Amino acid sequence: MPNIARVDGIENLEYKEIMKIDHHPAEDIKGPVDWTDEASCSTCQMIAELLLKTPLKIDSKIASNLYLGIVSDSDRFLLPYTTEKTFLIVHELIKKSHINFPTLYNYLYEKSLNEVKFQAYIATNMTVTENGLGYIIIPHEIIKQFCVDLATPANLINNFNFIREVIVWTFITEDVKNKVYKVSIRSHGPIINEVASKYNGGGHKYASGARITTKEEINNFINDLDALCFQEKNSNQ
Repeated sequence: MPNIARVDGIENLEYKEIMKIDHHPAEDIKGPVDWTDEASCSTCQMIAELLLKTPLKIDSKIASNLYLGIVSDSDRFLLPYTTEKTFLIVHELIKKSHINFPTLYNYLYEKSLNEVKFQAYIATNMTVTENGLGYIIIPHEIIKQFCVDLATPANLINNFNFIREVIVWTFITEDVKNKVYKVSIRSHGPIINEVASKYNGGGHKYASGARITTKEEINNFINDLDALCFQEKNSNQ
């Protein structure tokens, strides 16, 4: 994560130094070791590139985890920051470790029946504005009702990538324990990370996240995204 607000579990931790390896645009996390590469499709690609340049051995478990990280963060090599370099690194990973990569996809794409039903709930209840913004606010009770966890909406958001009427879509999930709404955002065109940064978030131009604490902020956030869609729609016309 590029900023402190989006890193879970660091409250009250004491640490002397920060070492950051990240592919998100640089924000407020600074330290003596900071390797940020926005051209990389994923942090796993960066780590794989680093390991492949050293004599360190990459066993099948390490290679499998790096491969899965690259595949998931590039959404199966569909996102625009997937490059020739991505495929070269994946080729070297497979060549050196002999991983059986087709069998790994179950770890990413196998879903429980509850998750499938929850995805159907999102599709049925998502609001789509006339400007092309798709959004849904998911209260804590719905997470409990479908017996899924707080990470599930973010894990499902890329499954809504090919809806003709939607150019930006966002899932806003209530996290009762931390008294915050966790937000995932995706875009087919408008640059969304600038809006995300207004709401304790950030990320890539077309894939970002945020943290929102009040319902008033949620309304403002939705209005900001809808205005972005309106601008995109008018500029295309």
